[in-house]
Amino acid sequence: MRLENVLALTRGSLVNEPFVKIFTNVVFEAKAVKRGDLFMAFDESAIEEAILNGAYGIIFSKPTQISDSEIAWIKVKDIEDALMRLLRFRLIDKKITAYETDEIVLKLALQVVTERSFIAVFGDIQTLSKQLWYIDENSILLFSPALCDKNIFTNVIELPNQSCKCVNIIEQTLFETSFICNDIFYERQLISPFFIPYLERLLNLFKNLEINYRLKKFPVIEHFEAVFVNKKLEIKEFGTTEKVLIFEKSSELSESEIMFLESELTWAKTLYILPSSQLFMKEKVKNREDVILYTNQNEILTILKENHFYFALIVGVEKSILVKPQVTQTQLTLFDI
Repeated sequence: MRLENVLALTRGSLVNEPFVKIFTNVVFEAKAVKRGDLFMAFDESAIEEAILNGAYGIIFSKPTQISDSEIAWIKVKDIEDALMRLLRFRLIDKKITAYETDEIVLKLALQVVTERSFIAVFGDIQTLSKQLWYIDENSILLFSPALCDKNIFTNVIELPNQSCKCVNIIEQTLFETSFICNDIFYERQLISPFFIPYLERLLNLFKNLEINYRLKKFPVIEHFEAVFVNKKLEIKEFGTTEKVLIFEKSSELSESEIMFLESELTWAKTLYILPSSQLFMKEKVKNREDVILYTNQNEILTILKENHFYFALIVGVEKSILVKPQVTQTQLTLFDI
């Protein structure tokens, strides 16, 4: 990459008159610097090491002593923004297409084995740069704005909100599903039927792009997380108590989860504990006895202790609000293959 292009992309200022005019690569770890590289000085204390390793240029944002006038010293206002602009140019040059989706579909995609040309990505700008700088041309990315900065990508296509109906559910409970997918039978997998439409959206993308894939074991995706508790609200083994707390940290998912639980739990006393700040739900749940609003999370334990229920959907907090467990909760997985 030529010096003038770096200056234009990063909107940086050249503070000296260097001999070098071109860089081999962009690096932000001093130990990884090789002769000819441009070093992004996130850590100013590593600049000297980068120079010793052969850096031809330094991009920095804080006051820095110029120790070698033969290399390029480029001052920028924001070093993360500078790296983002360089990475964005790199992805444009490689003709990368990015599909935008929600957090759940993205986390499902992270646990599917696919072709090298398809990558599900998340993380900060340094993490993404490490992962994507040497990506193959014409690759396809899947990302969620909830998990990384959308501004990194230019050629963005929003993932259609449609499924291919390629998952044939054979049997289901609230937290388990037996299904057939691509003629493979997955028996009693620990994935709630609530997540199946999200999985089908992902598989529909693979189908449309003709991407080969293979399902593997999935971890908890930190949504609709079921925790079995006793009357003292102590965490117990999965499936061993009659009380179940379902934690959902995202208010955006709560409406669809309430609808799902109402359709599945017609026989059970269920509570819906929502933050009072959830304004868009207030009118819909107005005067409902099964809906309780809280103003701070300290009220939730009291609500649970003072009300009779078998299931409780708790929105806006994580299970860490519970009392210290006596035993380790068996971790839910989406797939246990």
